[in-house]
Amino acid sequence: MSELVMLIEDEKEIRELARYNLERAGYRVASLADGEQGLARVFASRPDLLVLDLMLPGLTGLEVLRELRGEPATRDLPVLVLTARSTEMDRLLGFEHGADDYLVKPFSPRELVARVRALLRRARPERAEGSLAVGGLVVDARPHDARWNGRALDLTRREFALLAFFAHHAGRVLSREELLRKVWGYDYVGETRTVDVHVRRLRVKLGDGGRAIETVTGAGYKFIAGQGDGA
Repeated sequence: MSELVMLIEDEKEIRELARYNLERAGYRVASLADGEQGLARVFASRPDLLVLDLMLPGLTGLEVLRELRGEPATRDLPVLVLTARSTEMDRLLGFEHGADDYLVKPFSPRELVARVRALLRRARPERAEGSLAVGGLVVDARPHDARWNGRALDLTRREFALLAFFAHHAGRVLSREELLRKVWGYDYVGETRTVDVHVRRLRVKLGDGGRAIETVTGAGYKFIAGQGDGA
């Protein structure tokens, strides 16, 4: 059976456009126009992925996200946020509340389908890579646990995946495009600012260890083992 994508979007034209293109791509789609009704529907029949508008009647998208992340059954539900607002603060708020990715309206149907496909692919069970220690960082794939100098890091699933990828490729310059393909699983690379937002959040959560993720001007990022670990 094809995967179920739930869409909560109050603008009818956008809702119908998204539904048509997702169904054309082979997904089953359930669409709703209200945040409160959408949240109840998610809890009643958990979809494989949620496409969620931020500006909704009833409950806002951020409120829906907070509720979903507070329940064990939906804590790991992949969520793609749709927003007409494109400022970095709006993206940060979405990621802070547990969004896996965002797409700014107006968007191309091709990019919507590509991002949904990538999120679903990344959500499938993967082979655990075991524990890896790099400088002050320890990442353990099986329980999705990450620690910096012994301090547990409170990371979203996407933040953990990005940090683990940095750890496994320490010392190598990683372009934003490569990170989108390898961590986000995109076949179609569009907006790369999502990488910058996630890196900024990782640096904040790492504290002094944030210096271990270096910006390489014009190229991308590099994780430096031992940088900022107090060694």
